[in-house]
Amino acid sequence: MAGDPETQYFTFELKLSPRSKPTSATFPAKLAYWTFGDSSNPAILMPTCYGGTLQSTLPFLYNDAASNQTSTPPIFPPSKYFIIVCGLLGGSESSSPSNTPDPHHGPAFPHTSYEDNIRLQHALCTQHLRLTRLHAYIGFSMGGQQAYHLAALFPDFAEHVVVLAGSARTSWHNWCFLEGPRNALVESADFHAGAYTEKPRRGVRAFGRAYSAWALSPEWFRQHSWEKLGYKSLEEYLQNYWDTMGGGDANDLLCLVRTWQQGDISVYHEEDQGDLAKALGRIKAKVLLMPSRTDAYFPPEDNEEEVKHLKNGQVKVIESIWGHVAGGGGGTLDDNEFIKKQIAQFLV
Repeated sequence: MAGDPETQYFTFELKLSPRSKPTSATFPAKLAYWTFGDSSNPAILMPTCYGGTLQSTLPFLYNDAASNQTSTPPIFPPSKYFIIVCGLLGGSESSSPSNTPDPHHGPAFPHTSYEDNIRLQHALCTQHLRLTRLHAYIGFSMGGQQAYHLAALFPDFAEHVVVLAGSARTSWHNWCFLEGPRNALVESADFHAGAYTEKPRRGVRAFGRAYSAWALSPEWFRQHSWEKLGYKSLEEYLQNYWDTMGGGDANDLLCLVRTWQQGDISVYHEEDQGDLAKALGRIKAKVLLMPSRTDAYFPPEDNEEEVKHLKNGQVKVIESIWGHVAGGGGGTLDDNEFIKKQIAQFLV
């Protein structure tokens, strides 16, 4: 496949969810997206994850140029599928604190939710791309949580849903992990309550250092696996991989944390009174759950409990020491080939 396509933007007057701030206000949202292939083919939608970009979102599933992530052809060649890759609100490509003008710039940007993201994506698909149904919605991490929210909000829209290292509800353990890097950033001397004029490098570095160990497993560190990434020492790895958080804007990082922390599909039906089992039971899509064995954010136990309540679900665990990142193509070639094989078999 040729190089990256031109990024397109879908603008939409989005009514924010009851769990967003300001609640139920109208916001002029802009969704960044890529498409590959012909829209007459089966449609596959893949959203970005925390810190992810359109370019980094699961290319080994559809791009034969992603040779560093896979050793076999992609399972979704654009000659046979219509691929849509969408950016999260707050992810620096779609509407975010860093790229939205006043009166919504920086700390004044709305506190957006998964519901806001899914309603915006659904509007893109149905109103602009003229799609009536997705063959599959596939997401990693926050993308996997979005997959669950799509299945809950629009139960007839996706035939298949694939959750890579994600969950239907952000656990309290997961929520508490996120409080560490979040507080490291907001309490830094250069953050200035989000009204900074220069990038808060101390705060972002503290955020990255607090975040870094959670992404990978103890065994990954025991085996000095940073050497497989080309780094001579752990400190060199931390400085180059985590200290700048990929150049991400501080307010953008916090916007995504807020969305992640409130992830919960049980909020959409008041009569369920927060019963996650009932919310899972409402899902009509066929669901494939693929946790990583060593994921500290979304451990396999979460998905193994969820699948008990799905009408048509299955769990396939990625046996990897690469922790959370194994679910998104950041592990080994074997990890990625396993993911591809399981998804291909699931969609038959």
